[in-house]
Amino acid sequence: MAQSMLLYWSSGSPPCWRVMIALEEKQLQGYKHKHLSFDKNEHKCEEVKALNPRVQVPTFKHGDIVVNESFAACLYLESAFKSQGTRLIPDDPAEQALVYQRMFETNNLQQKMYDVAFYEWYVPEGERHESALKRNKESLIAELKLWDGYLEEMGKGSYLAGKNFTMADVVCFPVIVFFPRLHCPPERCPRLMEYYKMLKDRPSIKASWPPHWLEKPEGQDMLKNL
Repeated sequence: MAQSMLLYWSSGSPPCWRVMIALEEKQLQGYKHKHLSFDKNEHKCEEVKALNPRVQVPTFKHGDIVVNESFAACLYLESAFKSQGTRLIPDDPAEQALVYQRMFETNNLQQKMYDVAFYEWYVPEGERHESALKRNKESLIAELKLWDGYLEEMGKGSYLAGKNFTMADVVCFPVIVFFPRLHCPPERCPRLMEYYKMLKDRPSIKASWPPHWLEKPEGQDMLKNL
């Protein structure tokens, strides 16, 4: 079944990585894939353009089905292979609700992290202001406190949505990993750092770890002054 799948992806991209973790968790190893370099702008290639009108990665194809948004691809894999591998969406409606809540809240964490770590990348030099960056940092600090509170409430050793590994973890871990990589002070999010250490050696995560991160384990210190 995995042989009929094709994933276009780029190393270090949280949306790409979450799809790869989902594929591993659903025991779909052996899928076809093409690694495209952001630096060389390969993700804008004609192959991707033909499948994805947004011309971005991940672009995922299973037979005649094309799914281009990472959340959608992950949920599709769970639905199509529900009884295979790790069960990532629970049956209980209340448990489901929490998984979905944490999944979609990940967008907030990711955007606020980008607004600080990649401020100079996204904002042209003439439009940068220290006051804006300061507000972005304050917003990210508040967001981290929120996530630390979630894990505190769940109890030590918990995953994001309870005692079991779920789609919330698949979706969010590739964002959380940026905090230690970019040298965020551990005291800003001690619970998230515990969570990161608990998950970083999970087989699905190790198998899909960004290859260029293996070559260069530490990133720049973009979050050092948070």
